[in-house]
Amino acid sequence: MKTQRLTLAQALVKHLAALRIETHDGQIQPYCGGVFTIFGHGNVAGMGEALVAERDRLPTFRAHNEQTMAHAAIAYAKASFRERILAVSTSIGPGATNLVTAAAVAHVNRLPVLLLPGDVFASRRPDPVLQQIESFAQGDVSASDCFRPVTRYFDRLTRPEHILTALPRAIQMMTDPANCGPACLSLPQDVQAMAFDCPESFLQPELLRFRRPPADPRELASAAALLRQARQPLIVVGGGVLYSQAWDALRAFAEAHGVPVVESHGGKSSLPWDHPLNLGAIGVDGISGANELARSADLVFAVGTRLQDFTTGSHALFAHARLLSLNVQPYDAGKWSASALVADARTGLEQLAPLLQGWAADPAWTERARRNAAATNARIQELTTQLPQGVLPYDAEVIGAVRDSAAELGLDSGVQDVALCAAGTLPAELHKLWRASKPGNYHMEYGYSCMGYEVAGGLGVKMARPEQESIVFVGDGSYMMANSELATSLLLGKKMIVVILDNRGYGCIERLQLKTGSPSFNNMLDDCVPEGGERSRIDFAMHARAMGADSVHVKDVAELKAAMVKARAAKRTQVIVIDTTHTRITDGGCWWEVAIPEVSDRAEVQQARAGYEQAQQGQRL
Repeated sequence: MKTQRLTLAQALVKHLAALRIETHDGQIQPYCGGVFTIFGHGNVAGMGEALVAERDRLPTFRAHNEQTMAHAAIAYAKASFRERILAVSTSIGPGATNLVTAAAVAHVNRLPVLLLPGDVFASRRPDPVLQQIESFAQGDVSASDCFRPVTRYFDRLTRPEHILTALPRAIQMMTDPANCGPACLSLPQDVQAMAFDCPESFLQPELLRFRRPPADPRELASAAALLRQARQPLIVVGGGVLYSQAWDALRAFAEAHGVPVVESHGGKSSLPWDHPLNLGAIGVDGISGANELARSADLVFAVGTRLQDFTTGSHALFAHARLLSLNVQPYDAGKWSASALVADARTGLEQLAPLLQGWAADPAWTERARRNAAATNARIQELTTQLPQGVLPYDAEVIGAVRDSAAELGLDSGVQDVALCAAGTLPAELHKLWRASKPGNYHMEYGYSCMGYEVAGGLGVKMARPEQESIVFVGDGSYMMANSELATSLLLGKKMIVVILDNRGYGCIERLQLKTGSPSFNNMLDDCVPEGGERSRIDFAMHARAMGADSVHVKDVAELKAAMVKARAAKRTQVIVIDTTHTRITDGGCWWEVAIPEVSDRAEVQQARAGYEQAQQGQRL
């Protein structure tokens, strides 16, 4: 067996640089698109030396914050339909623990990212080293143990030859459609630098391929029988449809059987927005027409969705319908006593087709869905093209201006743009109102809804899809959480357009606060000034310019649209700021369970509690 004398870090980096994957469309691509890193004393000597030697084959990207560089890597994987990854390397201590929130984002959203935090010395000779966490009761605990509950695979490598089994296991997990998620290889800094005789076969890994698990014949027959009994079926699509690249199979199934489709956040863009059977957003932040059909459906066919509470209205929206769930992950397929069809989404839909020949939904149901879809699109056009007079605009009007600015340059925003967001009011409005004609052109991190994901996520999208506009919609609150990768986008030459909607605080949560019976408190900036404090005077446009971006604060929607036309024509990152109101929103959603105090002196809380208890009666149990 031929070997090379390499350090652990060198073997790891060479393996990553050599990895290739066959994508769903048959192309051969590098599996790892590069490594984000911020060097520190836990990785600069070991990983740093290895990365510089392979920088021509495996690019290294310098970032400004460990959490947000991991967010960028997660967005890259999502925009690549999980077919490609970025790795993330950090020092020990705070550099490592800064990744924990991002690991949770990837875990919840079933997205692959390879986390490579530095760890304390395995030898323990210099203990306690700078930034080391010391446990009084467990000698083998370090800060990296924080990753155990928020990753799909975790390993602490205490010998250099451990990389020979640990890295392939991590890759295997990240390319498994059922178990996909973040992997963490914790790398003690002395072990990174240790040498071993590395087999040359490890440096020439086999081509990676994705599995498409078929359905069990008995489950398939049971699912077909259940569908044949349905007269008013409804398909709820999730992210699994996109990751499986099952959009053509979905369209063929819906059209062949006259079944309307509604979209979760994860599944939005699986069908073009103007498809006559696409009713759009379902759930808590869904559209009226979609939720109306959900309440009337006799069978809900959940395809590639984990049935999050926003999708199901806290399991009250379609509580009385039979539930059939097609999912590659048995854990998700069996939720809420569903009839499970465990399979790859595309394969499962294709397997069902010959078993359902001659079956279709009730024609009256299909026609009702078509009318609802047409009415919804007309209403969206109305909401997004209004020009408010004498009042601040709200999100719908901003979304319309951003969308329609593409037409000024002869572009189709539904194809050209990837709209990205994560938290606040904007996810609800974009879920209802954004028009996506191309799969993946709606990019919402709403599994963890992590404030601060947006700017970094926009960078990751642009790295994965350089031919498209990466348009980041972000509220002032989320922008303030994390914005440093704005500077990184300029450093890397990855242009994005950031639209900041400034409603002067956490407007989404203030509305929820009022709805649950409490007074406005500690959410809006002007309400949070103690005696001796100063009212906030943040100038977001000035801040963005200080970070190196081109930036403008527009006074109204008309100026916003004009600024967007200029931003689309620009070659570098653009930031547009507009003042908005949080008091107006788009109606159409359904109930969401938020626990309200059982005892309170406030009459408003008592009233909200009574409504809460009444709504609970409609939940699926």
